[in-house]
Amino acid sequence: MDWQLFLNPYEQTVNELKLKLREMRKQYRQTDNHAPIEFVTGRIKSVDSIKEKMVRRQLTEDRLDEMEDIAGVRIMCQFVEDIYQVVSDLRKRKDMTIIEERDYITNNKSSGYRSYHIVINYPLQQIDGEKIIKAEIQIRTLAMNFWATIEHSLNYKYQGKFPDEIAARLRRAAEAAFQLDTEMSSINGDIKEAQQIFSQKKGYTDSSLDDIDN
Repeated sequence: MDWQLFLNPYEQTVNELKLKLREMRKQYRQTDNHAPIEFVTGRIKSVDSIKEKMVRRQLTEDRLDEMEDIAGVRIMCQFVEDIYQVVSDLRKRKDMTIIEERDYITNNKSSGYRSYHIVINYPLQQIDGEKIIKAEIQIRTLAMNFWATIEHSLNYKYQGKFPDEIAARLRRAAEAAFQLDTEMSSINGDIKEAQQIFSQKKGYTDSSLDDIDN
C-alpha cells in the first residue's frame, strides 16, 4: 500500500480545517471582546498507529475509511463554557457534517480524561472530484490538554496498564485540573476584561496567535 498517497487527502483535510477554524477565531475577535478559540493544532495519525489500530480492531485496508481519527484537529479553549460555544457554532456550519458527538466533560472517562469529541464528514474537493473524509475534532481547555498530554505519554510507558497508584494519581490530577477550570470560569468576566486591556496595550494580534498555532 502506498501510505503517502493514502494519507494525502487526510493531510489536506487537516490543513483546510485548521485554516477555517483559525478564520473562526479571527471573526470572533473582530466581532466580540472574547474569542472562545485560543489556538488550533492538527495532525495525521502515523502509519504505525494506523497499523496498530487495524490489528486491534481487525480492520483490513479496504475498511480504513471506518477510522474516525486518521485526520485529527484540536481546538484549545480558555474556559469550559468556551468549549460548548465552539460546539454550538460548529453545528451550524454547512461545510462539514457532524456524525457523532462525545461529551467527555459532562461524562468524563473513568481515567479522569475530559474533552469534547466531534466526528465529522468533510467534503474534500480534489481534481478528480469530491471525496468525503472522516475527521475528529477535539475541543478542550488548556488544563484538560495538559493532563491528556501527560496521560498519553505515560500510556506509552505502561501500554495502557497503569499501576494502581499511578492511575489513582492521574484521576486526582484530572479532578484538580477540572477544579482549576471551574475556578477560572467563576471569574471569567474579570479575566476577559484584563486580557482585552493587555492585548490592546501590547498589540496582541491574530498573527501572534498564528505563530502559537504553528
